[in-house]
Amino acid sequence: MGATARRKTSLTLDADLLDSARALGINVSAVADAALEQAVAKARRQRWLDDNAEAFAAQREWHARNGHPLAEIILPPGGGAWRD
Repeated sequence: MGATARRKTSLTLDADLLDSARALGINVSAVADAALEQAVAKARRQRWLDDNAEAFAAQREWHARNGHPLAEIILPPGGGAWRD
């Protein structure tokens, strides 16, 4: 697996929190990478939901009018019957 490109940057962090993290041996760069990765994934997901909101609304509207086309053969998570 190839190495990930890295880039230096400057962050402004709470001084006491940073000192505590260093004293505890926490890799601040790794924590920042992980937090940034999660934030980017969350933002991408939200953007995708926003970009596709109209299609989701149309699908919900269609299901409300017509029911789910596979309602008789599928079960939703947790069992039970499909409900509009």
